[in-house]
Amino acid sequence: MHEFDIIKKYFSKLSLNNKNSLSLNDDVFFDKSNKLVISVDTYVDKSHFFNFENPDLIIKKILRSSISDLICKGVKPKYYFISGSGNKKTFKKSNLKKISQALKQEQKKFGIHISGGDTVFSNKLSFTIISIGFSSNIVFRNKAKFNDDIYVTGSLGDSYMGLQILKKKLFLKKDLKKYFLKKYYLPELHSSLTKKLFNFANTSIDISDGLFADLDKLINRQKLSYKIFISNIPISKNLKKIILLKKLKKVNFVSKGDDYQILFTASKKKSRIIKRTFNSLGIKISKIGNISSGAQKSQIIDEKGNKIAIKNRGHFHSF
Repeated sequence: MHEFDIIKKYFSKLSLNNKNSLSLNDDVFFDKSNKLVISVDTYVDKSHFFNFENPDLIIKKILRSSISDLICKGVKPKYYFISGSGNKKTFKKSNLKKISQALKQEQKKFGIHISGGDTVFSNKLSFTIISIGFSSNIVFRNKAKFNDDIYVTGSLGDSYMGLQILKKKLFLKKDLKKYFLKKYYLPELHSSLTKKLFNFANTSIDISDGLFADLDKLINRQKLSYKIFISNIPISKNLKKIILLKKLKKVNFVSKGDDYQILFTASKKKSRIIKRTFNSLGIKISKIGNISSGAQKSQIIDEKGNKIAIKNRGHFHSF
C-alpha cells in the first residue's frame, strides 16, 4: 500500500476535529493562534541515505531536509529535536563526535538550537527530527490558482547524480565527483526567502520526493492540472556537461528528488516582484510551467515539444 493511501485510509479521519493538522495534507502542523509550526521526519539507513561512512555529512543532510519543510512554508526554523537508533558500531565514539560537531556547525549556519530527543539501541540505524518555528502564517499546499506560473529555485538533479556516484553507477573526474557529492550531502537551502514568500507565493512545497511527485502533492485536492516544460527546468552547468557527454536523459535526473529546492506557484501579475526579490537575494529562479484546468490531464513537454509520460515520478514508500 502507498504511504499516502495509508494516511488517507487510516489516519486522516482522526484529524477531523483538529484544524491545525491541516487534514494531514501538508508538510507541517500549524497552530495559528500560538504561531507554532512543526514538522516531523524519520530517516532510515539504506532508504533515506546510502551509507554511514560519513556520519557528519549524513546528519547535516537529514537536518537540512527537515528544516526545509519549514523554510518552504515561509517559516524560519528555530528549534529541533533529534532521536536516533543505532548500535555500538554506528554510534561509536568517533561517529558521535563527528555528529556532534556537524550539528554545532549547522546550528550556527541556520540559527537553530537543539532542544531534546532520545537515543535507542537498535541494529537498524535511523534518525527522527522534529523542527519547530514560529509564524502567524504559512504558505499552504493546495492553494494554487488557475493560470498560476510554476517556479522552482536553484538547480535540480545534482543530488541524484551524487547518489549515482556513491552507488558506483557513474564514474567522473575528481573535481566533478567532489561537486556532485557535495550537492548530495549538503543541499542548498534558501532561508533568506522565508518571509518574502508571502509576497508572491500562492502555494509551495520543497522538492524532496521528486519534481513531479511533489507537484502532484501540491495540487492533489484541487481540480487543477499542470503543464511543465522540460527545457525550462534548471540544471547546473556541471550536470548539463555530463548529460551531454554520456548521452543521458535530463528528465531522469530532475525527477528523482533530494533537491530540497522550493517549488511554488504565483500569479502572473507577481512576475516583476518575483524577479526583483530573487535578484536582490542572489538566488536563481526559473519559471518551468503553469497551472491548468482540471478538465485536462497534467502535461510534461519534452525539449522537442512532445508530450511525454514519466513512469518513475519520484520516490514513494510502499508497504
